[in-house]
Amino acid sequence: MHGVIRPPLPSCLPLDEVTLPQKLKESGYATHIVGKWHLGFYRPACMPTNRGFDSHLGYLLGAEDYYDHSRDYQVGKVSMFGKDFRNNTDPTKDYQGQYSLFAFVKRVENIIESHNASTPLFMYVPFQNVHGPLQVPDQYKTPYEGITNGHRRSYAGMTSALDEAVGNITSKLKESGLYNNSVIIFSTDNGGPIGSANNWPLRGSKGTLWEGGVRGVGLVHSPLLSPTVVGQVNREFIHVSDWFPTLVEGVAGGNLNGTKPLDGFNVWSTIKDGEKSPRKELLHNIDPLYGLQSTEYEWSEETQQTYTRLMSQLKPAASFNTSMHAALRVGDWKLLTGNPGGMDWHAPPESNISPILPIVDPKQNIWLFNITDDPCELHDLSKKNPKVVQTLLDRLEQYWSTSVPVQYPPPDLDANPSKHGNFWGPWKE
Repeated sequence: MHGVIRPPLPSCLPLDEVTLPQKLKESGYATHIVGKWHLGFYRPACMPTNRGFDSHLGYLLGAEDYYDHSRDYQVGKVSMFGKDFRNNTDPTKDYQGQYSLFAFVKRVENIIESHNASTPLFMYVPFQNVHGPLQVPDQYKTPYEGITNGHRRSYAGMTSALDEAVGNITSKLKESGLYNNSVIIFSTDNGGPIGSANNWPLRGSKGTLWEGGVRGVGLVHSPLLSPTVVGQVNREFIHVSDWFPTLVEGVAGGNLNGTKPLDGFNVWSTIKDGEKSPRKELLHNIDPLYGLQSTEYEWSEETQQTYTRLMSQLKPAASFNTSMHAALRVGDWKLLTGNPGGMDWHAPPESNISPILPIVDPKQNIWLFNITDDPCELHDLSKKNPKVVQTLLDRLEQYWSTSVPVQYPPPDLDANPSKHGNFWGPWKE
């Protein structure tokens, strides 16, 4: 896959895909989303409440202002600007000036209070915190006045506000009597950005294929877990795609009938009982359009030229090649190809440690690491282990040859919020 869905791109989660909430509804669940969608919205059919959720309060884009809930985007000489906050499918200004986290927690608490306990409940709560822009009420930054770096201080305050929000939701579950039969999953989606977050001592950051960009952390909290795993760290292979079958089959007791072939595994026994993971490898990504990455925050003439060139190279019969931005983990081994993204090690600003810049051959496009022994990716072993490299390249070729073609259309000026009541929202039928 390539990147994310930018605001004016006519694209969304393919409509022929069966979603997690749709499968959970088959098992009788009430389903709600509170927070960020970011799976596309160019058609009404793409909206959250048309993809299996009973309700949605939140925003459609990937990022916006935490208080006025607005977002701008530049396409050539065209400036787009609009609000992005919705109650179900309806745009709303009712939350203008309110910090998004507070609005989201209140909605979650209302859902819990009004829920009929005889019906199973699924809530997906993708908070805006701690995504940029770095904004938080002052009272959450005050405890961190000793942090001199302003970005880090705001980030710390945003994290404290998020921590408080999770605590409030957990307390509400206990008050309602739902807690004792609940599974609470808290997970990151990627490594943090340089300058505010801290991936140290791992290499790289958000948007890269180094461990600092792809190694996620999370927790599962539930009275339903085996006592033998409570308080333990699980280092088994678990990938984001595993949540779908794990929640549908493992937690809800449903089935996967009607879905397309899935990449994920049901790892509920791995989580609940500490059993070995059925997953033996992780495909981090294969992105033939990675060359767009540095220019598409605004869609300029340079972006369009790069886009046209890269798309022309994507012939259906084209084989995988090592210029592609890709990474694969099999057992202890991790192979990276192409341009993995920023190659530095960045310590937090308060450490006073300057970024460590590796000496890299500009023509190099293959790296191999033993991640178990070397999680910080200090020692490239590709030249010492050519057979391992070839085995993993063959596996990448298998993934590439069976992959779905990249769906990444150019921006559509009809998405301009000025044409839709100054709100970002669907613009095609």
